[in-house]
Amino acid sequence: MVGLVIMSFGISLMIKAELGSAPWDVFHIGLTMQFGLTVGSWTIISGFCIIAVATLITKEWPKLGAFVNMVLVGVFIDIFLYFLVTPSTIVLKIIMLIVGIIVMGYGMALYLAPKCGAGPRDSLMLAITEKTKWKVQWVRGAMEIVVLTIGYLLGGPVFIGTLIFCFGIGPIVGITLPQCQTLVDYLLERGEIHEDINKGAVRAHHHDGIS
Repeated sequence: MVGLVIMSFGISLMIKAELGSAPWDVFHIGLTMQFGLTVGSWTIISGFCIIAVATLITKEWPKLGAFVNMVLVGVFIDIFLYFLVTPSTIVLKIIMLIVGIIVMGYGMALYLAPKCGAGPRDSLMLAITEKTKWKVQWVRGAMEIVVLTIGYLLGGPVFIGTLIFCFGIGPIVGITLPQCQTLVDYLLERGEIHEDINKGAVRAHHHDGIS
């Protein structure tokens, strides 16, 4: 959940930089411009539709992480967009854009590390890959191109930031995911140790009571 909040903050930074957004955000912003509602609302609505399609393809219920991703990201995007302000200079906009992409990379890695289920878009990607036997990168690339094209036609912001995200997010997550995986594994291991200690203390107390 912390990872999803961080990722939402990164998405909001990138949107507020106004130098182009990630493909799915271009799509959501385009829907907002044409039909109203907020960017976060369209994130939730499109996520629900994507989960439904993925469920029909795989005939399996998605994991909890997909639903949590869908709701939390949409809600927090709207919260952050309300408070963030677009910088007045191009230099500050570029800094905001780059920081946003890096923050998104850490947020994505942190929410993926516990392995509680992929988000709606990743779930659809995996479902299509399983059904068609196409390579993951082809399926994901095709999905990104389709939503980016539709978003652009709806009036969504496609600019230099969109290209930077498309080419940069993969290498960034390649760096952040091992870091976050190590952190999460460490925290989970510490949690298991404390749980074992507590169980041992309870058993010892129970034994003393019987004695």
